Amino acid sequence: MSARAVPNARSAASLGSAREGTGVLIGSDGLIVTIGYLIVEADEVTVTDHRGRVLPATVVGYDHASGFGLLRAIVPIDATPIALGASAPMAETDPVMIASHGGVDEAAFAWVVSKRPFTGNWEYMLDEALWTSPPTSAWSGAALIDREGKLVGVGSLIVRDATGDEAQLPGNLFVPIDALKAVLAELVADGRRKGPARPWLGVAADEVQGRLVVSRVSPDGPADEAGVEAGDIILGVAGEPVRTQREFYRRLWAGRSAGAEVPLRLLQGADVRELKVRSIDRVEYFRPRSFH
Repeated sequence: MSARAVPNARSAASLGSAREGTGVLIGSDGLIVTIGYLIVEADEVTVTDHRGRVLPATVVGYDHASGFGLLRAIVPIDATPIALGASAPMAETDPVMIASHGGVDEAAFAWVVSKRPFTGNWEYMLDEALWTSPPTSAWSGAALIDREGKLVGVGSLIVRDATGDEAQLPGNLFVPIDALKAVLAELVADGRRKGPARPWLGVAADEVQGRLVVSRVSPDGPADEAGVEAGDIILGVAGEPVRTQREFYRRLWAGRSAGAEVPLRLLQGADVRELKVRSIDRVEYFRPRSFH
């Protein structure tokens, strides 16, 4: 699948304007699942089928919390949808197949080498991700298929530490399909999951020598407008100390929804500052669009 972002897309700085990855057919009506960052702010999407036909598609939904994106091909696809499996029973050493765009030449066997949480500096966290090795170079949206031929994950990243130990085994990170099944009907119906959205600040923070250091602030986002700067050290949220991304997100999201005011304690240079950041729903930051 290919996607082109709208002109002046805010996500273009980190994701580019032209994006390419894999989409996985999961519905007889042309419903396709992919990794969500490929379609953020996209206004032109096409899918290429196994015959090489380039077909127009529309964005159906996007879920930042899990990372999934949904498309629907406008023209019927002559292919059998893959069944959704169960990611929860997957265990370390389980054999899997990774299928990416490009046909059989891009299909490869791998193993699940770890099941553990993942945090990304873009205010993103999975309680459990599937980590595989050896890595595939076409990971974005790739299908992770179990021994029964069912879809158990969708590719998100290539990583250097798939096992999470000192071995530094390269591999890939897949978002478990169980996270999609929980919100699939809502995404198809409304383009997003139901209920209040998580608060989003627009701050990227990385763990550096036991501290949480701001590496980037989204221009004109909530954190930027409140005075947060790259290089700041996040010391706490609402009076609770934080040193890791996981602690930061748990404090940020606990009992709050988008629109809530979030008190931050920061070290800016030699000064400790107390800032109040008015959070928003992440999708509000990007160019408004209607799904379907």
